[in-house]
Amino acid sequence: MTISPDQILLWQWGPLHVNATLAFTWLIMALLTLGCWLVTRRLSTGPEMSRWQNLLEVLVTGLREQIREVSRQEPGPYLPFVGTLFVFIAASNLLSVLPFYLPPTGSLSTTTALALCTLIAVPLFGILHQGPLGYLRHYVQPTPLMLPFNLIGELSRTVALAVRLYGNIMSGTVIVGILVSLTPLLFPIVMQLLGLLTGMIQAYIFAVLAMVYIASASAERRD
Repeated sequence: MTISPDQILLWQWGPLHVNATLAFTWLIMALLTLGCWLVTRRLSTGPEMSRWQNLLEVLVTGLREQIREVSRQEPGPYLPFVGTLFVFIAASNLLSVLPFYLPPTGSLSTTTALALCTLIAVPLFGILHQGPLGYLRHYVQPTPLMLPFNLIGELSRTVALAVRLYGNIMSGTVIVGILVSLTPLLFPIVMQLLGLLTGMIQAYIFAVLAMVYIASASAERRD
């Protein structure tokens, strides 16, 4: 049984190689780029709009409201980053209905990369709102003795983000594979539907947690 798409090697030339994780990640990026171009090339500001534009506006509006509720701030600066995380993870998980497809989020390397993006984004947004000294000050509060513990906390929640997403997606793939070998008709279909629901939930949780970490770093100035 293939647990991770990292195990599937598609092309290799010397030290260079392309596995299923990279290939499916490029596929998702290409599909999202093409989809965005098709939807936005003929945007309408009138009452009549295409179904795809309507879906896009519902998605963007929902993301903005979620960001506003979590951060209690204007969502504009955070929407591109948090929205990209959600859309990429959601698309990666939704495409699992396709045969011979393995979601890149079932690879620990992909989830680690997404978590590292969040790790970098948190201080960047914090410095943007408070300045370098204002942001770095919270690492030594309430006492400088807390510096190593605060740093460990930053790293541990990054690890938790990566492992949580990887564990949920990978476990779903394993369960479906086991059920296919035991009961190849009914149960795999049910588990596939549950897997899609779980994938959307995981995309939402990852994006919300990323926004919580960013909001906590950006809100220090008001405190």
